[in-house]
Amino acid sequence: MSKITFSIGGVHPHDSKFSKNCAIEVLPLPKTVYVSMAQHLGAPAKPVVAVGDKVKTGQVIAEPGGFISAFVHSPASGTVKSIAPRADLAGRPVPHIEIAVEGDEWADGIDLSTDIVKEIPQDRQAMLDKIKACGVVGLGGATFPAHVKLNPAPGSPKAEALLINGSECEPFLTSDYRIMLERPQEIAIGAAIMQKVLGGPKCYICIEENKPEAIASMGKAVRDLGYPGMEVISLKKKYPQGGEKQLIDAVMHRQVGSGALPISVGAVVQNVATSLAVYEAVQKNKPLITNVLTITGDCLPVEKQHNYLFRIGMPLSYIAAYAGGVPETAAKIVSGGPMMGKAVVNMEATTVKGSSSLLYLSLETTKRGEESACIRCGRCSDACPMGLEPFLLNRLYKAGDRLDELEKNAAQDCIECGCCLYSCPANIPLLDNVRLAKQQVMGVIRARAAAAKAAAEAAKAKEAKN
Repeated sequence: MSKITFSIGGVHPHDSKFSKNCAIEVLPLPKTVYVSMAQHLGAPAKPVVAVGDKVKTGQVIAEPGGFISAFVHSPASGTVKSIAPRADLAGRPVPHIEIAVEGDEWADGIDLSTDIVKEIPQDRQAMLDKIKACGVVGLGGATFPAHVKLNPAPGSPKAEALLINGSECEPFLTSDYRIMLERPQEIAIGAAIMQKVLGGPKCYICIEENKPEAIASMGKAVRDLGYPGMEVISLKKKYPQGGEKQLIDAVMHRQVGSGALPISVGAVVQNVATSLAVYEAVQKNKPLITNVLTITGDCLPVEKQHNYLFRIGMPLSYIAAYAGGVPETAAKIVSGGPMMGKAVVNMEATTVKGSSSLLYLSLETTKRGEESACIRCGRCSDACPMGLEPFLLNRLYKAGDRLDELEKNAAQDCIECGCCLYSCPANIPLLDNVRLAKQQVMGVIRARAAAAKAAAEAAKAKEAKN
């Protein structure tokens, strides 16, 4: 059994990979798509089309709204009907571009053939530009623009390792697993492209040991392609193995400091789906308008579970109806996994680049016992992969006006993995409270940084004037 894993905390929820044998199916286009301008970390994209414009599949319809932002492309050909706020998963108004679908005519220059292009380009900047132009973002959860992560700031340490995350440690989800089975060479080529962009660090494709078929599939692809400095490694099954800091700890035995980026210890982490998107961008000039989404849950029979290739902008209600409808026994619908996913309160919300699932959970799975007093058992602290004390952070948050102490006890370092909530015998909503505490502390940290920047700029202007 593999012993490669992170050193602090973690839990062992049941896999529940019921949909792992469901091959990827292509979802047909709906009559209308609604493309969000906020489907990546950072500033929302800015529309570059107007109502009444005709667009083609893969055409740019919005440009980055800041340094950390990404291009957005049309998922279909048709007519722009509106540019207006529309409710997202949580019911919050977000600008969307509404497109009446009139076909699937792709923009010029996009290679839609299934031919695999193996030769890695040599021009690093050209590859970075292509990744940016195609709107590639991290598909492991955070949706951080890939071109930014692959181009560390001047003065950053040299990348020593590129970790391709194929752990898919969240229960139920199988989209990453399926692409590792069905498109392993493209993933490996995408990894080799990122290796080249980063200056040639060692590349590790990291997969949990409970996915032997994926390990074998990716291993064969790596051997067949013969790219130097690339290796598939098996990780111990433990949640949250796929967290950036946890993966770096497991593979490199290095700890990323509080507030620091992975590059600070010589690491860059990207998801296997991101690697596939990089391949399509660089080798096929194909923008990121598709991804794979799992339809699963404990209240769905196996024959109604699916892994779908979707396009951004598809209403969740459309996907649910195509898959056979929402089960009557579903007590909760989650976008993402049961540990870190978000409850869906609006089924008219649409898919974004990072969509990974529609998860239907039964009442038996979602119901929690009555909350009781903390018994100071320490299980939440033992489970926390960041070495935090969730019981203390919860107490400080509930006490109110304790932001200094919350920051001192590193509430800002919480990765919101849910291990504390999973392990708490008192059914205390630790995750909810610590997440709220983190938001408050991060607000203080951002305000402090903004004030310091403004003061530095003022001092610089004063010096220049004198």
